[in-house]
Amino acid sequence: MPTSFVLNGKPTQLDADPTMPLLWAVRELTGLTGTKFGCGVAQCGACTVHLEGQAIRSCVTPLAAVAGKHITTIEGLHGKPAKAVQAAWVKLQVPQCGYCQSGQIMSATALLTKNAAPSDADIDDAMSGNICRCGTYPRIRAAIHAAAASLEA
Repeated sequence: MPTSFVLNGKPTQLDADPTMPLLWAVRELTGLTGTKFGCGVAQCGACTVHLEGQAIRSCVTPLAAVAGKHITTIEGLHGKPAKAVQAAWVKLQVPQCGYCQSGQIMSATALLTKNAAPSDADIDDAMSGNICRCGTYPRIRAAIHAAAASLEA
């Protein structure tokens, strides 16, 4: 039985095993490859997407869990917080290798959507599930603060 949900604002129906991880459904069945595979056990954050606006790890979320819900991937990210985060990422040259960055941006956007003026502790808490092997954490934190400041302006 197909699973129906809204993906990046578009009604989507996938005829796949309901236990298939959302990550693979999005990447392999819809062709949206911005969401990355990192660890497969929800520890690195590379696979972060939004489920009803909340940052989740798509590598451990079964397709059946999103039936009737709204999913946003990096390709569908929009709105004022998203634009602020993306602009800050570019301005502060956050990425080094870039592999983890879609997950980082998704988590940062979810944070700023809920909290437009996060403290360092808020940022640490929201970003704790995202690993950057290149160690760009100081630039990530600076970019989130810069994005928050631009939201205030």
